[in-house]
Amino acid sequence: MKRCSKAVSLTLSIADLTLASWETLARRTMLIAQNKCPPEEYQRMILEKAEAATESAMTFFFSGGLASIDELMAPWKSRVTANARRLRKK
Repeated sequence: MKRCSKAVSLTLSIADLTLASWETLARRTMLIAQNKCPPEEYQRMILEKAEAATESAMTFFFSGGLASIDELMAPWKSRVTANARRLRKK
């Protein structure tokens, strides 16, 4: 039974990440298309990816390769959901 709940949790986590990513991508694309995307937003995009990749790599490294997918995805998910919320306000 525990295995099933982990699969459901992972599926929901991936679905949440996917939807928030699509929303962020759509909002940023709209800003770029309207020529309203400030240079800071471009810098933020690159910096967020680098930070999330670093955090995931460190989590994997310090866990001895035993980190769960949820733990490795957490830095990506927290950033993309924060971006979706922030960009909704613009």
